Amino acid sequence: MGERASRRLDAKALFEHALRVLSARAHSIAELREKLLRRAERTQDVPSVLSRLKQYGYLDDRSFAAGFSVSRLENQGLGGRRVLSDLRKRRVAPQVAEKAVQEAYRGVDEIQLIEAFLRRKYRNTPLNTYLAERKNLAAAYRRLRGAGFSSGNVMGVLKRFAREPELLDSLEEPDEEERGS
Repeated sequence: MGERASRRLDAKALFEHALRVLSARAHSIAELREKLLRRAERTQDVPSVLSRLKQYGYLDDRSFAAGFSVSRLENQGLGGRRVLSDLRKRRVAPQVAEKAVQEAYRGVDEIQLIEAFLRRKYRNTPLNTYLAERKNLAAAYRRLRGAGFSSGNVMGVLKRFAREPELLDSLEEPDEEERGS
């Protein structure tokens, strides 16, 4: 690392650094706290910097989670489970994350979202032919589950394309809600 990257910052410089970081992209409070702790001359300065940022409205996990959820839905067409997982990785409080995802996905038809995802990801491939092969069907199933779609809806959509829909039954893994977690 260069000299600049390792330079420790006093409270004023730490606040200015935080503003630059937030101007590049939104961060959760926990993410920003971690970044500031790495650069702070005195770790005691970090809570006051975060407090000022919250006071000025630059740092708010609720609005971060809401914007993140809507963005992932509208721009990437991901399922709610994936967005919730991503918010948890960014250390947003579970209740805040769940509420934001519920709000963003309210009224969204997951079946239509899955179909749009398939059309986008396999746009130059005839799905009926591609998904007739077992390995491609399994790959599409894993890809859709990784994108955060529920197992039941993924199965329903893929069975319409599969030559041998019973093959999907061997792939199915229950969702967390179905397992009782």
